[in-house]
Amino acid sequence: MLAIAFRFPAGRYHATPWGRHVNEAEVEWPPSPWRILRALVATYHRKGWADRHPEPVLDGLLEALSETLPSYALPPAIQAHSRHYMPQGRLSGGREATSLVFDAFARIHPEHELVACWPALTLPAEQRELLDDLLRDLGFLGRAESWVEARRLEEWTGEPNCQASELGVDPDTGLALDPVRVIAPVPPGEYPPWREHTISAHGLDGKKPRKRERAILATLPERFVDTLHVETADLQAAGWSSPPGARFVTYQRPSDAFTPTATTRPPSRPHPATTVRLALSGRPLPRLEDAVRIAEIARMATIKKAEHVGDGTIPPALSGHNLPGDANHGHAFYLPEDADDDGHIDHILVHAPDGLPAQAIQALDRIRRLWDRDGRWPVLVEGYGDREAFPDAVPFGHGRVWTSVTPYLHPWFAKKRFGVAEQIARECRQRGLPEPERIEPVERVKVGGTPRRPVHFRRFRSTPKRLRQPDTRGQFLTLTFPEPVAGPIALGFACHFGLGLFRPVSGEPGDE
Repeated sequence: MLAIAFRFPAGRYHATPWGRHVNEAEVEWPPSPWRILRALVATYHRKGWADRHPEPVLDGLLEALSETLPSYALPPAIQAHSRHYMPQGRLSGGREATSLVFDAFARIHPEHELVACWPALTLPAEQRELLDDLLRDLGFLGRAESWVEARRLEEWTGEPNCQASELGVDPDTGLALDPVRVIAPVPPGEYPPWREHTISAHGLDGKKPRKRERAILATLPERFVDTLHVETADLQAAGWSSPPGARFVTYQRPSDAFTPTATTRPPSRPHPATTVRLALSGRPLPRLEDAVRIAEIARMATIKKAEHVGDGTIPPALSGHNLPGDANHGHAFYLPEDADDDGHIDHILVHAPDGLPAQAIQALDRIRRLWDRDGRWPVLVEGYGDREAFPDAVPFGHGRVWTSVTPYLHPWFAKKRFGVAEQIARECRQRGLPEPERIEPVERVKVGGTPRRPVHFRRFRSTPKRLRQPDTRGQFLTLTFPEPVAGPIALGFACHFGLGLFRPVSGEPGDE
């Protein structure tokens, strides 16, 4: 058995089916066998694997994968699209002409995997080694924005839910299936006679082929494996309706293959959520030291999207404005998170203790990317709910001892008998937390394994308004509470923007 797992870390798969126009907004789902093989060929040549793996090994791998059709295990997905107006020059009146272009894609949870399986296929060692190298270097599948991580599975015990078949009903359940045509390679043994028939039927064996005939012959290789190397632009220029060496196959996918209940888009909930978790992708991801800057960008993007949801009123839960006098910190905290502890921000938790209204969640779900002059990062809503819905989120831990992730800046001017300890105690009372029984300074924290001091972090808001900032230096602290408390704990100046964030110390009594 051979099984290949594909994961789309940006949460999107962009691919237009062969023969369909991009403005039809269709998505090739599942990825066609032809597309997968072409991606392997492109990786072989572009990543320089010809120096290590002879081309006959690649030929043998391609022929083995083409002998039979794979089955797929498709994860939950949503079919979606965005619309872009592309410039087309200037009109006579000086106005810019534009054309509407659709960008269709499938939205998938970034952690879910699509598996393509060849149950009866066993590869020799040299072909397995080549396949592993190609999958490791495979950067995208489909269009260039369809970032992918692929790997060969040594064992796979799952069940496919999408297979090649003309039968439109599941024989086991009697449920209707969803037929879809995808392009796949012909079995290698069928290609030579098909090529000879094509040459003879179209009179391409003449002694003096005309220009069009020469273009067709140039894109009609003698060997089957060479058909996978021909550029798509050359095929279209020669007038091929489908690539030589390829065929259309009907696959039957589940009727709910594209369903609005996928976890990448928040479903309706009877109770207000308190947290939305955004996943960031892109390389390089922003540094944890820039947490306050990334949080500000996230807040601005959220408010901008909220202006186009519902009646256009920005929910106070997102902005923190126009709140009742006794509502101190019930509105949204924008908390950057380094979930894998590599020193880079890969998630943003938008957490409002008093709850997020539906309009706020819809606004967050509309964010497609965050960007500034230093980078652009695609964004996907990973999920939403209360804090218990995110047990692995760093700020949502539980314990008695909490230590700094980002510098704490005291929010009031220090006075006699009103220093850092007294200010933290006041903040904890305002948040309904017990006062810490011990507060200890920490000289350095590790970010991605590198020791950092507060000076290494950005500690200032970039708002044009002149903000009162009693503390510009910041410090790291460890707080010990008399009893276990639940996060998130964010205190001090700019705590709604990622500063003053704490995490539980593992191994302490009361930790979960």
